[in-house]
Amino acid sequence: MNVDIPLGPVKDMGKSVFVKFVSEPRNDPMKSIVGLACAAQAVKDGHDVSVFFAAAGTRLLDASYLKELDQEMGGDEPMVTGFVKVLIENAELYCSFGSVKAVLGHQEGDGALIVPDEGIQWSGPPGVIALATVSEVQLTY
Repeated sequence: MNVDIPLGPVKDMGKSVFVKFVSEPRNDPMKSIVGLACAAQAVKDGHDVSVFFAAAGTRLLDASYLKELDQEMGGDEPMVTGFVKVLIENAELYCSFGSVKAVLGHQEGDGALIVPDEGIQWSGPPGVIALATVSEVQLTY
């Protein structure tokens, strides 16, 4: 069976895409980088993207950790931070306040995340379920 896979940008798809980061990025940095790249690509392709950071996935909101990933990837441009900036500017971002406190030691409103406080919605399991049930596509990293 042959399957054609588009190699360039696909126009007028407009799917609702829900991306959830829950895994510890230190255990598998490449999985997290691929997830951020896919979420950023979904935005660039014109999809309606919602991203939820929970559990250890909240580490991806720590600017110093993102710098580590950028250094690991090398190159002239900070690639991983670039993916996150695309998401900050163009996706709806959500975060578990309990996870941020447990993993990073920060609280809602203290300005410690790479995302400005007004650029993220604080939620928990009810938000995850709501986003998952209205989305057409779910990706979990």
